[in-house]
Formats: sequence, C-alpha cells, structure tokens
Amino acid sequence: MKLVQKKEIIIAFVWVVFISLNLLSSYLERGKISSFVLILFAIVILLFYINYIILVPRFLLKKKLKVYLVSIFILIVVPTLIFELFLKDAVFDPPRIFKPEFLNNRPIRVGFRFIMFPLILNTAVVVFGTVISIYSEWIKNDRNKKEIEMQKSNAQINFLKNQLSPHFLFNSLNSIYSLTNKKSSDAPEAVITLSELMRYMLYQADGDFVCLKDELEYVQNYLKLQRLRILNNENVTLNIHGNVNQQKIRPLLLISFIENAFKYGTDFKGNTYVKIEIFVDDLEFKFSCVNSVGSRNESYENSGIGLKNTKERLELLYPENHSLMISEVNNEFNINLILKLE
Repeated sequence: MKLVQKKEIIIAFVWVVFISLNLLSSYLERGKISSFVLILFAIVILLFYINYIILVPRFLLKKKLKVYLVSIFILIVVPTLIFELFLKDAVFDPPRIFKPEFLNNRPIRVGFRFIMFPLILNTAVVVFGTVISIYSEWIKNDRNKKEIEMQKSNAQINFLKNQLSPHFLFNSLNSIYSLTNKKSSDAPEAVITLSELMRYMLYQADGDFVCLKDELEYVQNYLKLQRLRILNNENVTLNIHGNVNQQKIRPLLLISFIENAFKYGTDFKGNTYVKIEIFVDDLEFKFSCVNSVGSRNESYENSGIGLKNTKERLELLYPENHSLMISEVNNEFNINLILKLE
C-alpha cells in the first residue's frame, strides 16, 4: 500500500475515533447528540482539510511563509467569531459549561473566556494538519532522495561491471591467441572454456546476486583457461574450504584480482606461481590470492581498469561489510578480501 493511501486511512481513522468518542459523550450527557457538537466538528474538519489540502501545499511547502501565516490566521479567527455568534444567539444547545445555570444565570457574552475554547480547538486542528503535511513531505523527499541515490549507485555499478566484460575478453583472447600462435592442441578447449566464461558473464552475472557456487565455478574455468597457456601450470592452485552451495555473492568481484595475479605473476621467466585460498562459512567469505612478482613498469595496486573498478564496486556494494588488504612483501603480492555475506 502506498504511503499516501496509508496516511489518508490513518487520518480518517483518527477523525472517526475522535468524533465517535465526543458524540458518545454528548449522548450520555444529554440523552441525545447535541447540534452544538455536530456543528463544532463540521467546522473543525473543514478547517483541517482546507489547511491540509490547500494552504500547506500551495504556500508553506512552496516557502511562501508570510502568505501562509496570514491565511491560517484568517482560517482560525473567522470560524472562531462565527462560532461565538452561534453561541451568542443560542442557535443550538451548548455544552454545560456555556449554559446559564453554570454561569449563575449571567448572559452569554462574547469574551475572552468563550473565545478561547473554539480558538484553541481550531488552532490545534490547524497545527495537527500542518504537522502531518510537513512530516509526510519529509518522508516523501527522503524516499525520493534515497531512490535517486540508489539509481545513481546502480548506474555506476552497472557501468563498472560492463567495463569488466571487454577488459576480461581482451585478456582471454590474448591467452587464446598465444595458444594458436604456438599451434597448441589446447586451443579448441580454450575456445570452449572461453565460451562458458562469456555465457556466465552475459546471462548469470546480470543480476544483483549470484550463487557463490556458480561464481567459484566461473573462477575455476578462468584458471583452467590460464593453465592452458602457461608452462608451469602446476603452480596455479585453488583451494576452497567450506560449503558454497547456499551463500550468495555479488557477481564478478574476484576476477580482477585473479587477472592481475596472472598478469604480474606469470608473464616473465622464472619461478612463477598463483595460489588462491577461499574460506566460506555462514557469515563470511574470505579470499586470499598470492602470486610471485616479476619485473614491471607500474604499480600493481594502481594498475589495471579491472582492479580499480573492483575496488570501487566493493565500496558501493559492500560499503561497511568488506575488508580489502593489498601488500607486496619479498617479491610476492598478497590480496586478502573478507566479505560479510548477506
């Protein structure tokens, strides 16, 4: 149910309860429902909705404060005077406090004592309507602000995620090109593996969350593709600890870290290795990637579109629920990522 509908139902309910209680009180006191009470509530309900529907939206919410204050002054004072004229002329039976026997048979006069009763009532009704309108407008603006922020965030996330696809594709095609250039018999298998990777990226990774099991299968396929192109592929290891069948994770968060590990851990002569450890429980996902370091012309931490985008996506998707540490010690890069699972 929309906020506006809920608000109107609540207001109507409050009026029904308030009026019903007063009509019941009037009936119990006189044995009938006083015309005084009926006219009184007709006036205050009219005041409420004139202020609530017309004055607040047209003047107060548009910051026309002077016009609004003059309007509610007229709205409160004029009905109060009309109310007193009704009392003075005794058009209807007033409550006990206004009857002659209660006043020691003194005549009813329009005075401070008698004006204050309707004046306070009318003022309270107008203030009530103003408070409800301002609060409702605040809720609406706050909700609109959050929706705009969410739309901006989603647009930025999608932009960053879409950048990963061509970046990943170029790197994978380079791997396959390397195999075909060597006339390797593994080239057909590499093409099939790449097609599986692209299918995941296009169809399964399009949502907000994916099954952790599917994301890790995607990682395994990527490692399979990389093992086909490097010589010492026995040094590429992946160990997964824990049950990965139930948890959900944001898609394509790990691939940039692994891509960079291969970029700087295998593209040089010597002892190369990439070691990935993943630990999963009901609350946390822990990812560790260690790779050897070769000669390079740029900082690992600041290089690559994919790595930079992943950091930004983590800030957007897991703002208070992730920890990322990147370090280089003794010619070895270490990436440690901890995510709190939702």
